Amino acid sequence: MKNLPLSRLGELATLFLKLGVIGFGGPVAHIAMIEDEVVRRRQWLSREHFLDLLGATNLIPGPNSTEMAIHVGYIYAGWLGLIVSGVCFILPAVLITGGFAWVYVAYGTLPQIAPLLYGIKPAVLAIILNALWGLAKKAVKTRKLLVIAVAVAVLTLFWQVNEVIALLIGGFLGMLWLHGGDHTPKEQANLLIASLTTGATLKATAAVAATVTNVSVPLWQLGWFFLKVGSVLFGGGYLLVAFLQGGLVQEYGWLTQQQLLDAIAIGQFTPGPVLSTATFIGYILAGIPGAIVATLGIFLPSFLFVAALNPLIPRLRASAWTRAFLDAVNVSAVALMVVTTLQLGKATLTLPQAPYVDVLAVAIALTAAVFALRFRINAAWLVLGGAVIGWGASFLGYVR
Repeated sequence: MKNLPLSRLGELATLFLKLGVIGFGGPVAHIAMIEDEVVRRRQWLSREHFLDLLGATNLIPGPNSTEMAIHVGYIYAGWLGLIVSGVCFILPAVLITGGFAWVYVAYGTLPQIAPLLYGIKPAVLAIILNALWGLAKKAVKTRKLLVIAVAVAVLTLFWQVNEVIALLIGGFLGMLWLHGGDHTPKEQANLLIASLTTGATLKATAAVAATVTNVSVPLWQLGWFFLKVGSVLFGGGYLLVAFLQGGLVQEYGWLTQQQLLDAIAIGQFTPGPVLSTATFIGYILAGIPGAIVATLGIFLPSFLFVAALNPLIPRLRASAWTRAFLDAVNVSAVALMVVTTLQLGKATLTLPQAPYVDVLAVAIALTAAVFALRFRINAAWLVLGGAVIGWGASFLGYVR
């Protein structure tokens, strides 16, 4: 028994280092891979518990997939597990991004890996669909929850409502509808207004987070900037672009527009959390010390938020009111994943001109989906297979 914690730390390190290396496709894909590994294959968590963590994670700042990794580590191996799982999931992306930053500074250009990404992206779509199928079956427990999921999806897809606001709306609707039958219409309306106000406040807080007064680039100021961003980064890693544009380009003038675009590109085509973009920017601005400070600043809040939130989740589930809220937030989170998957699918499987459908990409996605859903092939092999197909297609002139 004395070796149990150490063996569990080793399992966490091995798993999340692997996921950090193969984690292409953004946070939705990362969450799908984590769910496949810790719920289906290893059964460390029940799907219901996983959904609770996912719903709670969507309501706090920071990269959702990284926080899910940290949650799993804490549950499986305590405080050391929290640190090991988070660091191991982040480390591959940080090292790869740092290497690209060195090449960029030394040679002023980025390597071309478009053929590999071409094959990886449709395979990742299949991985996401596989996870969505399992999560949706557990999250959509009743017709009321299905209605809430559809409503959240419509709000996000057609009215462009912020993800955090959509989750809060879904959660409060769940409390009112699933458990709030004894409230008068006026009371229900007041609660709904409160949820909208809370979401708007969070959004406004995030929008003004990147405020600084000095123009110099000392390490402490670089770290402070990224620490503030990491503390209010609601809505996932893609919101980071807005902070960088408003802070580093417009407010400080530390980066040129082209450097920012290159940094974003690095974050997109490297595996792991997109917030590793901070590593790239930190290296450009202040070398290795800058990369370290920026990385610590952007990711540290996630560890602190998870450490504070995780022990509270069982208490939330024990209350009838918060249980209804969590059920609604869980199904809303699945709805947001569906919306994101549709957007990724459109970008990955369509062409800007006739025939408008990328036949090879569709074939890769369908084949990977069959292997994932029917044969339960590990996500790592699906990613590798997609990369090989993309690489082969480049020799035929299909991909450049």
